[in-house]
Amino acid sequence: MADDGQGRLRTEEGPAGGAALAGGEMLLLSVGLLALALLAAYRLYLRWGARNGPGGAARQGEAAALPRMKRRDFSLEQLREFDGARNPRILLAVNGKVFDVTKGSKFYGPEGPYGIFAGRDASRGLATFCLDKDALRDEYDDLSDLNAVQMESVREWEMQFKEKYDYVGRLLKPGEEPSEYTDEEDTKDHTKQE
Repeated sequence: MADDGQGRLRTEEGPAGGAALAGGEMLLLSVGLLALALLAAYRLYLRWGARNGPGGAARQGEAAALPRMKRRDFSLEQLREFDGARNPRILLAVNGKVFDVTKGSKFYGPEGPYGIFAGRDASRGLATFCLDKDALRDEYDDLSDLNAVQMESVREWEMQFKEKYDYVGRLLKPGEEPSEYTDEEDTKDHTKQE
């Protein structure tokens, strides 16, 4: 395109009759598109590739190969072992129920957006929409100070976890004894969720 001297733009016609870009403009356009594609690839790498860190893919493969966990109950101390860092399996508790969220390691693993809840009772944090350490208690939390809206939120989160992840047991209150589960109960509950 060029100015025809009267304030109007005119296009230069190529041999085929269409508008043609000059060689320099075409090169500039190609370099610009290449730079844009490289930037997009780099951003994707930063978001997904670097998140896993060295051995990240191996860690996720190891987690996916874990057998289904047998039913058992957990104290808070026992639950903390399953944070995705010390153990490839990731568990968390919601409303007194413990779920195996290992298949959601991108969310609940050490580098995930909800990784703070791994190996912990996530009820208070989910009820109050708080992803800070303030939402976590080091002692058993009976949630008695939550209001009705927050308790309803906890129940809704519990239902979502029941639909998506394996229920593996209860979170024990201090001094409470664990239940003994039979293989039949364990199998029945796992097939019911599938």
